[in-house]
Amino acid sequence: MTAVLAFYLFAGILLTAGTMVILSKNPVHSVLWLIVAFFNASGLFILLGAEFLAMLLLIVYVGAVAVLFLFVVMMLDIDFAELRAGFMRHLPVGLAVAAIILTEMLLAVGVWQPGAGVAIYGAVGAPPVGMSNTQWIGSLLYTRYLFVFQSAGLVLLTSMIGAIVLTHRQRVGTKRQNIGAQVARTPASAVHAEKPKVGEGVAL
Repeated sequence: MTAVLAFYLFAGILLTAGTMVILSKNPVHSVLWLIVAFFNASGLFILLGAEFLAMLLLIVYVGAVAVLFLFVVMMLDIDFAELRAGFMRHLPVGLAVAAIILTEMLLAVGVWQPGAGVAIYGAVGAPPVGMSNTQWIGSLLYTRYLFVFQSAGLVLLTSMIGAIVLTHRQRVGTKRQNIGAQVARTPASAVHAEKPKVGEGVAL
């Protein structure tokens, strides 16, 4: 009975937080509601016995991704008046796109049928005896889903390389540090501090 009450508590707060992420007018409040949603989703994972996924959600998404979102949103100079001014102008187009996507999703779910030999509700099941949940997930990732796992890593590597290339592209007028020139400098060309006498200037 306690688990059922905990499920409805976590699920209710999760749905409320997800709704507030969309409806909040302030982006900072949206990120804070997103953090609340992540916390409650991790609670649902714990109820399912997937403590590894729960901790992964807290450490990676709450501790890194959501905090990064929060810092980026707080650093941006967002004109809320301009955002609200264009809301009503683009509202019909947004509603039309949302209606099309919702119709496509309902049609896809309604007419979808599994192929031969495909289990609709197939599940991996509980971990074997003597193996923890974390060990069971690791054994599946590196055996059954190895190629999918490696493909996801390649996608993340490609995005990281793209971000580095975009960050370090050459810009006109940008001064960069020349390590070779700094290492090869001599004491004669270095700037040194002197204590001039009273009434005298600094010798350059």
